[in-house]
Amino acid sequence: MIVFRHADARYPFLWESSAQPAARWHGPGDGPVAYLAETPDGAWAEFLRHEEITEPADLAGVDRAIWAVDLPDPPGTRPRLAAGVLTGGPETYAACRAEAARIRRRAAGSAGLVAPSAALLPRTPSGFRTDGGLRPAPPRRERVFVLFGPRPELVGWCACEAGRPRADLLGRVRRLG
Repeated sequence: MIVFRHADARYPFLWESSAQPAARWHGPGDGPVAYLAETPDGAWAEFLRHEEITEPADLAGVDRAIWAVDLPDPPGTRPRLAAGVLTGGPETYAACRAEAARIRRRAAGSAGLVAPSAALLPRTPSGFRTDGGLRPAPPRRERVFVLFGPRPELVGWCACEAGRPRADLLGRVRRLG
């Protein structure tokens, strides 16, 4: 399965140490943890949500890499949390981190999980089709794959070294606040 990740082009596409800033599924010192989106839009949406970018004018300053990563054995473990917690803001992170810790204990540390994208609004078109020009594809529930521990075996390809998301994606992003 090919999944996607945004990254600062100056650095590798995956964190390699525990010096990673805390996020939804890990706290300080819990890393490395890799967050990979099912689609490029999902990867961009995670960035837009985290940076709280809501205006098209703010996209001009975005300069990120998008990586396509081969994930041969995606995790299938789903967190046991309510939908509102899985997609909520920073106030839900403690519950997500506790659930991630439970999953890690069960898998002896280097497992992962799959969860709905917190960054993308459900029931919005995902991708495009060509039919007399570009047309929105049907909605789909997009997922995020979270991998615990270093993953030096994963292979990635830089699909875009210096890019920005399309402005129409802003309307699909679930805001943090």
